[in-house]
Amino acid sequence: MASAGAVLELQKNSGNWAKVVEEVVKMERKIFPKHESLARSFDEELRKKNSGLLYIEINGEVVGYVMYSWPSSLSASITKLAVKENWRRQGHGVALLVAAIQKCRTRSVQRVSLHVDPLRLAAVGLYKKMGFQVETLVQGYYSSDRSAYRMYLDFDSE
Repeated sequence: MASAGAVLELQKNSGNWAKVVEEVVKMERKIFPKHESLARSFDEELRKKNSGLLYIEINGEVVGYVMYSWPSSLSASITKLAVKENWRRQGHGVALLVAAIQKCRTRSVQRVSLHVDPLRLAAVGLYKKMGFQVETLVQGYYSSDRSAYRMYLDFDSE
């Protein structure tokens, strides 16, 4: 189940910044509906001080990524997690999520939260498997007819 790709952190001034961001933006456009995609503002989002991006690269191809932020000292959030279709169910999502949770833990936050479409069953299952709990259903989160679960993982209760 383990993948050959290692989880890498995108460094803000690295030589491969443009290439990785370009590949991630392509994935964003393909995987997420237009109004949910950060494709247009991705570069800008990543340059914010309190955000990070981890990705898995296999044979020079970015196959998955997770974006996270820590807006306060108490909480962090997973803002995006995606794996290319042909690379799913191989442990990449788990590896990315584990790495992002670890990064959030180093910030000494007490809670990591995220939003997910209840219809994305594989994603909901992954988050539950990793210990996230459904806090509430947020009506109209993505659009007027699409809601989201707000899920969280608390560290102090371990």
